[in-house]
Order: sequence, then C-alpha cells, then structure tokens
Amino acid sequence: MSIGHIPQWIEIDRTDQANPVLLFLHGGPGGSSRPAAAAWKPWANAFTLAHWDQRGAGRTFARNGEAGCGPLTIARLVEDGIEVAEFLHRNLHKPKLLLVGHSFGSVLAVHMLRQRPKLFAAYVGAGQLVNKRANEEIIHARLLARARATRDDEALLALSALTPPLHTDRDNIAVLRQWADRLADGSGDEVQMHPSPPSVGFTAQDREQLARGRAYCRAQLFDEIGAVDLAALGLDFAVPMFFFHGTHDQQAALELAEQYCADITAPAKGFVRFEGCHHFMAMNRPELFLRELLARVRPVL
Repeated sequence: MSIGHIPQWIEIDRTDQANPVLLFLHGGPGGSSRPAAAAWKPWANAFTLAHWDQRGAGRTFARNGEAGCGPLTIARLVEDGIEVAEFLHRNLHKPKLLLVGHSFGSVLAVHMLRQRPKLFAAYVGAGQLVNKRANEEIIHARLLARARATRDDEALLALSALTPPLHTDRDNIAVLRQWADRLADGSGDEVQMHPSPPSVGFTAQDREQLARGRAYCRAQLFDEIGAVDLAALGLDFAVPMFFFHGTHDQQAALELAEQYCADITAPAKGFVRFEGCHHFMAMNRPELFLRELLARVRPVL
C-alpha cells in the first residue's frame, strides 16, 4: 500500500465486517505490533484490527531502507498515520476508527486526534507518553529509590552518575532503560514484549529488520522525542479519551498519564490502572486489555 509516496505495510485481521476498526499505532520508535497478531486473535471477534508498520519500522523499513524512509520527523509520521486512517475508511467502509496508541505511538496518536478528530470515534492511550523531560526525571527518581530500598549498590552507582538534563542524552536514556528493566517489580508481567502465542508469520528476517529499523528510527527521532510535551498542544478533545496504564510501567510514568487524563476535556474519558503490569501490557496481557476495551470503549463506538 502506498502511504506518503512510499510502499508501507498494513496488515488487517477481519472476521466480521460489522465490527468497528481498531488502528494500532506501535511504539519504538521503529517497533511493530505484528509480533502480537496471534495473541490478539480474540480481539478480532470484536474489532477489525489494523497493524501498520510505520515509516522506518518492520516490513516498511525492509521494503524502503533508510534512503526510502527518511528523513524521519514526527510530523511526517503523523501525516502518514492520517493517510492510513483515510485508507481504512475508504476500504473498510467505516465512518470512524478506534485509535489505539502505545508508547511513542501515543504521541503520534494525540497529534492525529488534534489535526483530524473527525476520523476517529475514540482513543485509547496505552503506556501514554506525555512529557519526555518530566518522564525521565520521574523514572530516575523512582529507580534511585528502588536501588536504595533493595540495597543494590551497582544500580545506585550507575544511576547516581547520571546528570541532568536526562532526556537529551542518549547514554542517560540507555542507562535508565537498562536499570528500569532490571529493577522492575510487579506481578511477574514481562518487562519486554513477549506475546503468547507468538505470531508464526513474524519471521527471523522480520526480527532482524525490526532491530535495524528501530536503531534507525531512534537515531532520526531522538531529539524530537526529547521535546515532546503533549499538554502544550492543547487539552480539549472532540472524541472520548481513555488511558490504559500498567501500575509498574517502567518506561512511561503513571503519574504523568493520570494527570494528563485529569487535565483534558473530552466527551467522555477514563483511566484504567492495570495492577502489577509493565510497559508492554497490551501485548503481554491481551486478555486484560481486551476486557477493558469491551467494557469501557466498545459502548461509545
């Protein structure tokens, strides 16, 4: 499918054409939701699922390479996302879509909602990123407290050596992510994406291309992501807004997402805390995610 003048990969799982369409915006940047396709099969009983490998990610990156995908900007990805939504409208004959954004994808989603709200029936932010600077400061403080509480001298030494501003230094972010995973607590939910069952259509070659695309996207977009401040875009939304967040999310601060939800105005809004879950709960705990989609979001579509 041609999106933004290049071929881009869109995978659609449809069992009933009467179902509403769910467009999932993966994170990363440079990630993919396709590894979760098999784990999300039960979702297809209630939604038509659209997996999109964004510019620079997955099979879109494999097809176009760096030269074909770049230069990457948030604005370019937002334009692509709107074009994907328009394609789904035309081809699946649905007036409005349910938009779900995970992590970095939640940033793209909010931009899309502000630019073209009439394309969407509702929004779900999963592991919502709100303000990059504040996010990394909160994560850093939390990890220091955890290291002290567990008497982890190695973690305490590494984390204490980080100097502000944390969000503008690649090495700082790498250290934060390393220790966020190692110090994670919670219910035993995986800290990285490990959907079960795995998707047989996601091959070893896909994994290789995903890693290459992720490295490319992060290099291209690092500075822009560091400047993310969604509240500055405005707090009034024309569609119902929901936020699904793990209480032990080690990458996106729960406090910021809760405050963002409290501050916005929308026709309807809600915040769901997934107790003991981490950043990839949509992929690793799909049954819980679907339960809340059906209970809270499906009725407003």
